[in-house]
Amino acid sequence: MTPAAVLAVLADLAPAGTGDRGLDVTRGGQPLVWLTDAEKAPRKAETDRLAALDALHREERILHRGWGFLAGQVDVDGTSRKVRAPLLTQPVRLERALTGYRVVPAGDVEITPLVEDRGWAAGLEAAPNLNGANWLSAIGSKAWLTSAAEATGLAFDAVTEATTRLPKDRLVLVARAALFVVRDVFGGGLRDSLLTWAGRDLSGTALAALYDGGDDRGAEPVDGEAVVSPLPLSAAQERVVARVRTAPVTVVSGPPGNGKSHTVVAAALEVVARGGSVLVATQSPHAAEVLAGLLARYPGPAPVLFGDTTSRDDLATTLAAGADEGVTARQLRADRHTMDQTLAAVRRERTALTELLHAEQLAAGLEQFEPMLAALSADVPGAFDDSTDLAEVSRLLGAAADRTASAGWWGRRRSAADRKRAHRLLRVSVGVPEGRVLEALAAGTAQRAAARIAVSGGGDLAGRWARLHVAEQELRDAAGVAVRHAARSAKRWDGDGRRAAAALATALRAGRNRRRELLARLDAPPLVQALPLWIGTVADVEDLLPAAPGLFDLVVIDEASHVDQVRAAPVLARARRALIVGDPRQLRFVSFVSDAGVGEVLARHGADDRLDVRRVSTFDLAAAAAPATWLNEHFRSVPHLIGFSARRFYDDRISIMTRTPEADADRAIEVVAVDGDEVPAAVAAVEKLAAAGFRGIGVLTPFRAQADALEKALVKAFRVERIEELGLRVGTVHAFQGSEADAVVVSLALTDDDTAGRRRFVTDPQLFNVMITRARKRLVLLSALTEPPAGVLADYLAHAAEPGRALQPGPDPIGWAARLAVELERLEVPIRPGYQVGSWHLDLCAGPVGVLCGVHPDGPEAHLARQSALHRAGWRLVDAFPSRWGGDPRRAALEIAALQ
Repeated sequence: MTPAAVLAVLADLAPAGTGDRGLDVTRGGQPLVWLTDAEKAPRKAETDRLAALDALHREERILHRGWGFLAGQVDVDGTSRKVRAPLLTQPVRLERALTGYRVVPAGDVEITPLVEDRGWAAGLEAAPNLNGANWLSAIGSKAWLTSAAEATGLAFDAVTEATTRLPKDRLVLVARAALFVVRDVFGGGLRDSLLTWAGRDLSGTALAALYDGGDDRGAEPVDGEAVVSPLPLSAAQERVVARVRTAPVTVVSGPPGNGKSHTVVAAALEVVARGGSVLVATQSPHAAEVLAGLLARYPGPAPVLFGDTTSRDDLATTLAAGADEGVTARQLRADRHTMDQTLAAVRRERTALTELLHAEQLAAGLEQFEPMLAALSADVPGAFDDSTDLAEVSRLLGAAADRTASAGWWGRRRSAADRKRAHRLLRVSVGVPEGRVLEALAAGTAQRAAARIAVSGGGDLAGRWARLHVAEQELRDAAGVAVRHAARSAKRWDGDGRRAAAALATALRAGRNRRRELLARLDAPPLVQALPLWIGTVADVEDLLPAAPGLFDLVVIDEASHVDQVRAAPVLARARRALIVGDPRQLRFVSFVSDAGVGEVLARHGADDRLDVRRVSTFDLAAAAAPATWLNEHFRSVPHLIGFSARRFYDDRISIMTRTPEADADRAIEVVAVDGDEVPAAVAAVEKLAAAGFRGIGVLTPFRAQADALEKALVKAFRVERIEELGLRVGTVHAFQGSEADAVVVSLALTDDDTAGRRRFVTDPQLFNVMITRARKRLVLLSALTEPPAGVLADYLAHAAEPGRALQPGPDPIGWAARLAVELERLEVPIRPGYQVGSWHLDLCAGPVGVLCGVHPDGPEAHLARQSALHRAGWRLVDAFPSRWGGDPRRAALEIAALQ
């Protein structure tokens, strides 16, 4: 389908905006806490409660400050409605002070949505002193409040500062500030916006690529250029980074804790380094700040956080201060030269290690030939003569075998000639069969490799590995410097770019409606050229950014299984290529469109099922348009925590890189049987975890009512100082999607008398998967069920009773590994043969040390890959080749035991 046709369908399926949002911010029994000073809050029970709530929901920004409230009652469609509507709102935090709390801005100043005219709202936000302290006492502030109140269209008959006995039969305007809690965030309608986009030329955008069925041309870099990133990457992550250079659509999938955010950052830096621009769209302001924080750990451009985020102010200050001259072309060439040199150093170290490992691999075969060396030397003496070019002999015999296999008399004649020459070099005795010749060649090659290793001091590669790891880190550092300089190049920061950046500084400091107006006026191309990396929520993209097709080179949509097509379409239209990241086995978006409504719209437009917005997420759409790269290495949770999810929901396609003998033995899941109410048990579980030293504790439940009860109990049980110290959070499973904590308390909130529907909700595979994968180190499951229903819950409880389900032990070691294992056991070193970490196996696990008794069976390249993966996972590895100790297992065991 064409983009215009797609957008027309999505416009008809877009939800309408909620016309009365913001009419009463006290819905749900949340009181207003009136302030005498808008910048300060006294220390009393009601503000202590708000501060505790804010700390418990630090990622959600539920605490807001309002200025100027329409209060009273009003008729809406013949129904009397309570009104508590702030004319101006802003997310805030409460910071403890000596005598109370400071009210600290934590997001955008925004005019009430009751003012439907955005231009008028932007004008109101542009008023002087709007962001200053004590603005209510400034000259003209009551006039401003009156103008804003009149713009809502609601009739009021008085302006007052009194907050007691507010009327119930009319509206008044209260010229005061107050604190309140916002539980739900409403999105506006997108229909008009989508129809506007439908009138633009969107060919060549990511939107067109997704709905045209995908275009896999350019899936891999045609020049074969290596991926050099400031971040350490797995092979799968490198493939993603290479693909985003040219592919119209790139898809990344993987379970929780498998490095998807890491991959997003690497891909974004790659595009910026190559002169492009990137827009990252997340689900929430917190997710945007998390990605910005991850980016800050690596050299690169400072991202523009354009939505509701406190980090935006830092960039605004930097831009307002002006910028130095851009980095010169000479410096960029020097950066490229440094990268080339460090890349060459890495390749030299890898080549040297590959050669040594290959020699070890050859020498390891000598043992099997030792009983027959004398006979082989008599039959094929040249194979054991140091002057013989064994590589040339191998080439000749290999060529002969290849030609013999091909048809034609000329090939057979050439084959005979090559074989005859090889036999002459080896001085083969008359009548020796070809198999005997090849056996002698292998024995001679092994003997020569063993001699080289002996001359070089044995197979101690520790120094080589250390040099390789240092060289790799130097390469990553050089790549980071190059990215940072590329983002600040003189070409990017020309006159137009400087002017656009200065204007952006003004826009970032404005209120939300005013910022939308200012951003729309900016000259967008030089702006994204000067500032190539932008991060915001999916909602903020359409609400704030200029509507320019293909403005960015790459758009990243994170958690795309949780993003519906209606919200994703305007984001995709703003870029030429897309990186879509998600996990269809976690929670999906919630659609409020009926099946009948979807069917009618699709039939009317002649659209296919890809536009079934109830069932097809943005991730589903992308996965049908392009191949998905699966990230299989898990780095978040200890094995007991992730093991059930790996088996039940991911068919054992997760490589658990957190495995260690100590972690295997850790019973990380505790099931607490509760007789009655689980809320007191949750408080007790938090206290127990806190006493055990855990910091970063999450309390979650599938049900909103239970989350409210848990919140109330935690606020009562813990002072705000303690909540902050513990990093305590509370919420539903949906609220925790995309988050993690060191320890998690799960309140199932199920009883034996509950309905089947309530039980099905808890055991929904996607919800259950998210619920049990938030913890890094410990999970406490509270259950009042005497008999859990058969299925996923019962199976999980059975899994919880196991102290970490260790993988089956590998086969008994043989040869050198077996002799070494015997000596280590004599020294009372615990031995685990064939120990598996992720997709890799250690020949022996000696306590905390990984012992590699020979080169990886698949060769030196696989050995290098294993070393790299396990080194990143924190393992201490020893190449315990027999050549290192002259084949003496006792000496080897003594040295390895000393490492314990």
